[in-house]
Amino acid sequence: MKGCTWVFVATLLCQQFCLFRVTAAKRERKMKKEPNQYTEPFNATLSNSEELHGHPKILESPDPRITDPRRTWISFVHRPDDGNTSKRKCKGKDKKLRGLVGPPGPPGPQGPPGAPGAEVTREVLLQEFKEILKEAIERRAALAISAHPSQLPPLLLSLEEVSPHRRVEEAFHCKLKGQVVVDKKTLVELQNFQSVRRDYRLNLCNSTAATPLAKGAFLRGTGLNLATGRFTAPVSGIYQFSANVHVDHSELKSKVQLRARDNVRVLICIESLCHRYTSLEVIAGLESNSKIFTIYVHGLLQLQAGQYTSIFVDNSAGAPITIQNGSDFMGMLMGA
Repeated sequence: MKGCTWVFVATLLCQQFCLFRVTAAKRERKMKKEPNQYTEPFNATLSNSEELHGHPKILESPDPRITDPRRTWISFVHRPDDGNTSKRKCKGKDKKLRGLVGPPGPPGPQGPPGAPGAEVTREVLLQEFKEILKEAIERRAALAISAHPSQLPPLLLSLEEVSPHRRVEEAFHCKLKGQVVVDKKTLVELQNFQSVRRDYRLNLCNSTAATPLAKGAFLRGTGLNLATGRFTAPVSGIYQFSANVHVDHSELKSKVQLRARDNVRVLICIESLCHRYTSLEVIAGLESNSKIFTIYVHGLLQLQAGQYTSIFVDNSAGAPITIQNGSDFMGMLMGA
């Protein structure tokens, strides 16, 4: 019985011994395959710096392809400090030191008032605008000269010389000097006018140049011939003409029985061709008017340089009529 027991114990010990040898052999083969494997137990009581100094070979890796998780973690923990950690720690300490934010303080005292600004008037603004406009014109002229050096530079006028209103170069206002008798069934051109002077009885031909015009009267340009009553256009353009013709038919009304077809036409014609060119015309019946009445003609005509206009009176009645002195003729250049 005892012999069987010893045999069983010896067999069990042999199995354990064989198992131990097999395990040891496997461990040796594993250590040969991984020579850099660190098998020494980790000392948990040491600090990270002590472990680094005590085992300097841990961070060295002769073969970069072999990676040890433990060594990688130790390298990450002991990586060189770039200053970010200290900044974070400082920020955390500052927050702890600051504590809670208190309410805002009262506003400070008001500063002294500034100097008063310059007074900007309408004249100052206008002068400033003129200077800006003048600079823009000069800049554009300089660009035009540089782009086209062969051409003459554009004329620069100062803003002070430019009038806000355009001057009328051609205009006249004249009056008929004496009475004109228009015979029956006759077309007559009115002539012998005079400018309106202070002495109304003097005409332009018989008076001196020193005689001033009456207030409100005007005579500009050289287009009007007072003797012939014709206005010659100095330039091509659109002209405005008007005439007030005073008709006296008292003698006709007292002697002859007027008919409905008895009338007077007043025309302002171009080149004396009233039917060929456009003319300004007004017709007035003698029967329906008083002994003395006025015919007013007004309108616009386009004239070429050198063409003239004048007033014509056409009497279709059976007796002569009289055009009174003081009948006036006016005209002016409107534009090209």
